[in-house]
Formats: sequence, C-alpha cells, structure tokens
Amino acid sequence: MFNIGAPNFFNQFNFMANKILNQLISGALLVSLSCSKPAEPKVEETPIPTLELGLPVETLAPNTNYKPAFTGQTRIGSIKTKTPIQYKIISSALANPWGIAPLPNAQFLITEKAGSMRIANSQGVLSTAIAGIPAVNSSGQGGLLGLLVDPNFGSNRMVYWAYSENAAGGTLTAVAKGRLSDDEKAMENVKVIYRANSAHASSLHFGARIVMDVSGNLLICLGERSSLSTRVLAQSVSSSWGKVIRITTDGSPAPGNPIFEGVGALPELFSIGHRNPQGLAIHPISGEVWLSEFGPRGGDEVNRLQAGKNYGWPTITYGIEYGGQTIGAGIQQKEGMEQPVYYWDPSVSPSGMTFYKGNRVPEWQNNLFIGALSATHIIRLHIGNNTVMGEERLLASEGQRFRDICQGTDGALYAITDAGRLYKIDKE
Repeated sequence: MFNIGAPNFFNQFNFMANKILNQLISGALLVSLSCSKPAEPKVEETPIPTLELGLPVETLAPNTNYKPAFTGQTRIGSIKTKTPIQYKIISSALANPWGIAPLPNAQFLITEKAGSMRIANSQGVLSTAIAGIPAVNSSGQGGLLGLLVDPNFGSNRMVYWAYSENAAGGTLTAVAKGRLSDDEKAMENVKVIYRANSAHASSLHFGARIVMDVSGNLLICLGERSSLSTRVLAQSVSSSWGKVIRITTDGSPAPGNPIFEGVGALPELFSIGHRNPQGLAIHPISGEVWLSEFGPRGGDEVNRLQAGKNYGWPTITYGIEYGGQTIGAGIQQKEGMEQPVYYWDPSVSPSGMTFYKGNRVPEWQNNLFIGALSATHIIRLHIGNNTVMGEERLLASEGQRFRDICQGTDGALYAITDAGRLYKIDKE
C-alpha cells in the first residue's frame, strides 16, 4: 500500500536535512503574526514529537531546479502509520463525485459533478438525487462542486454548496444555500447567496470548496479561470478570481474582513494570489484556515491562510508552464508575498482535504489528509507548529483519483474518487 521507491541524490540530501530540521524544531517557538481583523482563532503551541523519518516519498525528478525557501518546505522525510489500518470500498455507484460532507446521523451528503446531490449511508447505499438543486454547467472542470453541512444542522438542516453557473460572457462560480427537507428528498428555500463578480468563457479553475470559520462565517476559494488573460487578476483586489472570500451565511461581506488597498477593492476578500484552490480545512486546535491549491507544472501548494495576505500567484511560483517555460520572471520569493507551508514538484494535484480529529488512530491526531488526483493516492501530512514534519502516501495501490475526503461521525475517514468510489479508512 505504501510506496516509498528508490532513493536518489536529491532525496538523500533532503532526508539528511529533514532529520536535522526535526531535531532542531523540537521545543521551538513559532510566533504567528496576523493582520486578520475577524475573530482571532485560539492558537495553541503543541509539543512536536520526534518522528522516525525515512527517505522522501517522492522519487521522481523535479521539473525545475528551484530551491525551497526553507528546509522541509518540500520533499520532507517519509513517515509510516504504525497502527494497523484497513480500507474498503463501500460504494462504486457514484457518478463523478466532487464533494462529501458528514451528516450527524452517520450518513454523508455527496455532490456529483453533473449536478446531482445524494445521501450515502454508512453501508454505501445511495439515495435518489435530491430535488431542488439549481442547474449547473458541468463542462470541463465545472459542475456541482464543494459543499458544507452547517455545524448546527441538527437544528437548522442548512446546507451550503458551490457550483459553476452559466452567465453572460461565460461561466462563474456561485454559492447557494438551502434547507434539506425532513424526508431528505429535496432542498427547500434555495437561495443563491454569492456569485463571482464576473464571468469568463472558460471551463477551468472554479475553485469552489467551502468551510465555516470559528466565527460562523463562510470561506470559499475561487480559481482564476486558467487563461493567461485572467491569471493576472489573482493579484487584482477588484476581481474575485484567484481569491478566498469570507461572507456571512446570507452572502454579505463578513464583519471584520481585512481591508485591501486599491481601487474597487472587494469587501468580501480574505486572501489573494491563488491559482486553482480545491482544498479548504479548519485546523482543529488553532481554528486557522488551511488551503491546498494546484500549481501549474509543479508547484502545488499547501498554505496556512491569514487575513489580508497575498499568496503570490502568478508573480511567484515553484512551477513552470506546461510547455516548460518559466512563468513571469521565474521567481519564487518576493517581499510582501507569502511562502507556502509546503509544495510538491512534480505535481500531485491536491484536492479536498480534512484534519483528523479523535484517537482511533492516535498518530493521526491533527494530521492533514489531502486527496491527490494525478498522483492517485491520499496524502498524509504530519504538522507541528505550522510546519510539515513528515509525509505518507495512503491507498496508492488503488490507482484512484481521490477528489475529496472527510471524517465521519464514527471517527473513520471517508474518501471519494473520480471513478465513483466511496472508501472507508479506519483502524483494523
């Protein structure tokens, strides 16, 4: 199941550097500075255990000779789960599932790219399509995408979802909300609460994951729509492309949002400079927002988001054009732009992600799990004080494009794949 591969010089160098980093960072204090004006999440420093690191899991040559900004930013040493775990396919009947979220009754709400939303129970039995979902444009990377079950679903039965919508000039990312009916067959009182501020004739880079922060507001990631003419707008504060936005559950800009300087700056902006983010998760201890995003050819990233920050795309990147050309000035660092906590080269295509909570597998506590599409495995990142300490590849032998992952009410992990599978992953 776990494939580490043959060592090479690059990995040997990183292996030794990461071992030294792991020893030095124990007991270190990282002070986090934030310009965020929203309700500040509680940040707790946690002890960092000494890990047994092997060679990095990545054995393929990188696309570039770009150097990381700090040791451990890429190709960290490998770790391996010691607790015996097992996985099983509980359904193979989904059609291009894109998002999965747990319901409080041990069921799951799942979006399918073509426009259907279904419920799956813990045995993988699927409901009929839920009625009342607005029409989507499912061409390319579009469709019915990310979703969020309200933390107070038990009392309000509210669900939020993102999708690609036809509009004058092309398509855009929209966000809707609705109440799941008591019989679980329809969405009631559906309302579109947000639309990206312009459409584009592209079927790519919609972003579209949703989470709720510690203050009860929604964060949604939006892609920059992929075109050379639109990618630069990831740096424009008057465009919603290539951004993470923060809104209330009614769709208004959330109170306390950061103020960006510039003509026409949008009040819903939380962070800027993103390419195609498809993963959002809230850290269970700090309450901070973490994000995964696709780079171009190499340069896929994991970022720890801070309000008002610029994450660099397309000015800085650890990737190159698909044709091999440098992007912009070919730089990876610039003052005023944030570095990723971690990046991959070659690409893994990181999609939906979740932090593990609970102690069914004790060594997974607060670890970050990410579905990898092109790399066809589930990524496990051991994180300590906002630093990636080790990486593991899970279910690599399955050869599946893992689109999203969540934790069920039973404490197990559940993952969906583009091929229509629903996996359960738990201790033996």
